[in-house]
Amino acid sequence: MPILLLCLMLGLVPLGWADDMPVARVNGVQISVLRLERYFAEYLQAQGRAVASIRSPSLYRHLREQALDELIDKELLWQEAQRRGVQVSDATLDAYLTQLEQVFGDPAVFERRLAEAGFDRAAFADYTRHEMAAQQVYTELTAIEPPTDAQVQAYYQANRERLVARTNQSDSALVEQERGLVLARTALVNRLRSEARQAVRQQLRETAQVQRGG
Repeated sequence: MPILLLCLMLGLVPLGWADDMPVARVNGVQISVLRLERYFAEYLQAQGRAVASIRSPSLYRHLREQALDELIDKELLWQEAQRRGVQVSDATLDAYLTQLEQVFGDPAVFERRLAEAGFDRAAFADYTRHEMAAQQVYTELTAIEPPTDAQVQAYYQANRERLVARTNQSDSALVEQERGLVLARTALVNRLRSEARQAVRQQLRETAQVQRGG
């Protein structure tokens, strides 16, 4: 979870506004407008965007729907964490909150910014614990076995032309192949991770009841 979350989401949502208005329900658990707006700020920050820079209403709606999709997945991961009995220790949580507090330099400033964002310290700690537990489950579910040398070699041969184009054309054939294999391993790992993420998302969605809107 980006440590600058609070900095980005401040001022976007008035305290308490539309807190009980659902934009979705995930296995009966409500996702409120306020929760979506909080996450939307984080989602835009991860893309290097700011709300004020989005001039197109259709683009805004598209990005907001994508953020809601991610938030639904986060809720599913949190529910999976609960089913698995995943616990985030108080020590781990306190260490993260202390690190975050230090970013603001003054505990009073941190508390004030929490309040401006619609949190008290206990509520933000609970929110953060959920995020950390969901991330832990996500990491476990999307873990992959490193590809074998044979798999890398096969991937290299299947994509040799594209991979070789990314190496130095003045390299010898041996060096070219060695660098190509390095690129092949990286590309293959990225593909396997992407497939794992998609498989986890599909698996969680298939067994869930997700309703959009109120």
